[in-house]
Amino acid sequence: MFLIEREVQRLEKILQADPDVLYHTFYVGSGAVRFYLPLNVQLENANFAQAVVVTRSYEVRDKVQARLERLLENEFDSLQGRVQPLALGPPVDWPIQYRVMGPELAGVRRLSEQVAERIRANPNTRIVTFDWNERSKSIEIQIDQDKARLLGLTSEQVAQSLNSALSGRTVTQLRDDIYLIDVIGRAQARDRGDLQSLRDLELNLPKGGSVPLEQVATFGYGQEESIIWRRERLPTITVQATIVPGLQPATVVGELEPRIDEVRKMLPPGYRIEVGGAVGESAKGQSSIVAVLPVMALIMLFILMLQLHSTQKLLLVMLTAPLGIIGVSLALLSSGKPFGFVALLGVFALTGMIIRNSVVLMAQIKESEESGMDRWDAIVEATMHRLRPILLTAAAAILGLIPIAGEVFWGPMAYAMMGGLLIATVLTLLFLPALYAAWYRVPVKN
Repeated sequence: MFLIEREVQRLEKILQADPDVLYHTFYVGSGAVRFYLPLNVQLENANFAQAVVVTRSYEVRDKVQARLERLLENEFDSLQGRVQPLALGPPVDWPIQYRVMGPELAGVRRLSEQVAERIRANPNTRIVTFDWNERSKSIEIQIDQDKARLLGLTSEQVAQSLNSALSGRTVTQLRDDIYLIDVIGRAQARDRGDLQSLRDLELNLPKGGSVPLEQVATFGYGQEESIIWRRERLPTITVQATIVPGLQPATVVGELEPRIDEVRKMLPPGYRIEVGGAVGESAKGQSSIVAVLPVMALIMLFILMLQLHSTQKLLLVMLTAPLGIIGVSLALLSSGKPFGFVALLGVFALTGMIIRNSVVLMAQIKESEESGMDRWDAIVEATMHRLRPILLTAAAAILGLIPIAGEVFWGPMAYAMMGGLLIATVLTLLFLPALYAAWYRVPVKN
């Protein structure tokens, strides 16, 4: 604790002198309280500290983060430190996570080390650690069952006496207005941390009198698991790592998969390795959407069939939907926004907009043909007639998305929809008439 406190004081002085930092709060020995919903609260730990740093503006946040990362790497080499902005989605502390699960703790620990070695070998990973793995020191008390039985003591009675002295037990209650407050009795702090005091702990005998604990027990030092995380009732060690700035977790996970598969092929029965972190949470969110996609597609096809009354025209409309991917890719790449869950929602909304424009154009072609116009002239006339309404509605949608394009949460969706709608609208006005003419083999008129 003293090392952590000393390093925290050093870092606090640096933050106080930083003009871009508005204020900061340190939590030593535990994590920050949940001051907003997605925060992943950390357990109490003597060698852990967490700070919440608020910058003067969003524009300088990345600069402060880069400075703190260099500072922790160069001047605080005795610490393992990470700097990350507060997330807006499900809490993901580490971008790269692999969960190693199995029935035996020793096997899980061995496999997690193998996974960690392969992650460290990747040049795009940084800090590689475990959510738990180190054992803590302990005092082992072995009861001499023969002596205990002669005195009429059982292991349960000895355990209860130890628990009363170390953890305490309720001896009475005090009334405070309408509340009852438990009064806990236990040994003093100096006695709880002294081995000789434990040896001299008096055990009450069933027939009266007492004996010191050392008369029926031997003391020794050992190690035990300080904490064991379980998932689906199986001991689970999560191997976690950070990545090089500028890369997406999905990219690094794709690079690691061939090496991790080498470990998966050697897994004993009952053991498995799962992908967690940003990739795992993204897959979880996408699976909820994919589950309803078949129903959504069937309803959409049914409605389009009622509108178009033709399987061929329905196919032509559906072939224009993928045109938006071109604009989505260009917009996200040029803006540097990730293609995550929110951007995926934007793509689904964009698909509906593209199909709507295609249906409007197809209905106009059909109306021109029914008025007696030649099919080629009907295609040209319908395209020219619907050019302005389609462009105006697309422009209105794009301009309406500009205010949220700069937002951290909604930015990827806005860029995906703006880029996709811009490119897809232009391509729809060119591609769909050409596809219609080619599909129905309409002769070109000079």
